[in-house]
Amino acid sequence: MKHILAYDLGTGGNKASLFDEEGNQIASVFEPYEMVYPQPGYYEQKPEDWWNATVHATRRLMRESGVAPESIVSLAISGHSLGVVPLGKEGLVRKSTPIWSDKRATEEAAEFFEKIDPDEWYMTTGNGFPAPHYSVFKIMWYRHHEPEMFSQIEKVVGTKDYLNYRLTGRVATDYSYASGSGVYHLENWAYDGRFIAASGLPREIFPEIVASTEILGTLTSQAAEELGLPRTVLVAAGGVDNSCMALGAKNTRAGRLYASLGSSSWIAVSDEKPLLDLASRPYVFTHVVPGLFTSAIGVFSTGTTFRWLRDEFCRGAEYSWMVEQGMKSPIGAHGLMLNPSFAGGSSLDPSPNIRGALVGLDLSHTLADVIRAGMEGIALNMRAALDALRKLADLQDTMLAVGGGSLSDAWCRIYADAMRISLEKTNVGQNAASLGAAALAAIGAGVWSDFSQVDRIHKTEAIIRPEEENAKKYDVLAERFLKLSRLLAEFAEG
Repeated sequence: MKHILAYDLGTGGNKASLFDEEGNQIASVFEPYEMVYPQPGYYEQKPEDWWNATVHATRRLMRESGVAPESIVSLAISGHSLGVVPLGKEGLVRKSTPIWSDKRATEEAAEFFEKIDPDEWYMTTGNGFPAPHYSVFKIMWYRHHEPEMFSQIEKVVGTKDYLNYRLTGRVATDYSYASGSGVYHLENWAYDGRFIAASGLPREIFPEIVASTEILGTLTSQAAEELGLPRTVLVAAGGVDNSCMALGAKNTRAGRLYASLGSSSWIAVSDEKPLLDLASRPYVFTHVVPGLFTSAIGVFSTGTTFRWLRDEFCRGAEYSWMVEQGMKSPIGAHGLMLNPSFAGGSSLDPSPNIRGALVGLDLSHTLADVIRAGMEGIALNMRAALDALRKLADLQDTMLAVGGGSLSDAWCRIYADAMRISLEKTNVGQNAASLGAAALAAIGAGVWSDFSQVDRIHKTEAIIRPEEENAKKYDVLAERFLKLSRLLAEFAEG
């Protein structure tokens, strides 16, 4: 039996998973690492921590699974996006590097947009997050603020690309990760020379782009020794987390969509063209599936807002207890409404400065109402995302749900009713990104011939269809929710 390793390199840690050659997950382990907050708006992690987590997770996984190391034929990594890891002649030249959520590069973005129209930039790159999050501006920040370190840089690579460098010695990225660089032309599948010129950065600093399934090489002797694996293991280029998750969530054909329901949440659609819109500004990544793009609209604080409710209102109670209490309150939570913009506004919101609110409180409200309002506010914000995507593409009637929020039947009932869409739950659950990475490794190594095997792996466990009477009530609440968002945005802007 051949086996495949897949790594889901997230912001909280690295999950290593072992798959058999049919794509069935055998075992997984998780190794956490820390975030560094040098000052407000700065979010950094240490690439060496990613590597150590990879080593420890691999050794644990092999030990606990009992699988022979010699049976591992290939591996691939799904990595969190918009990373800027600077490499010099001897490797890493900055111990701690900004991650996707870092937004320090505001001045650099403003400098860039003195030369480039921001709407044209968005319509070319699909980079729909606030601009300072994107890689090119963080690299410009390196040049402005740390010139000595910047002078040592030969390449700047992404999160999973750094691990691939440690694994194989080769410096490269893939199309999906490059599409978050801020200087990538989506429809040309290449870096845009005009954007690079506007940044003032050398063209050579951006790494070579290859297909996500391309084999970069085999393990170096040092990597093989540290991981406890044979040198013959093939390393595929892998992809950005959004695109790997799209693959693992069966988004292998145009029109398919999925919802990732976690700490933050988003709805993504796969299509043969990027879904671009100046009003709702979906963020777009090149798909790891050739010829496709994955376009998404997200809500920054969903699970984290629910965690805040737990910590501040429920004294750390179990989430299952909270959900049970929330379901005791009726649809509409007796007039109470919560906007979950606790981490600021996304592209959907009238202002990035919007903040959350609990509105309509009176003395009759109970804790159950507060929890219900929180659950419904999150679902209604996700409905706004889905409605925006519905205007841009012909979507399927059923949406696959992945992530922690998909595990709860009660949550799925609220989501289905509030969004007027059927939700499918499958055996893949929270492992979509890992499955996507495993598929890239399997195809790269020739174990699979194409992506169709992903569909066969998914086994439907439930389909939650919207109930019409409930959906009508949520139609009314959805209008109120949008009005509240506009008012909160006006309040935030003074």
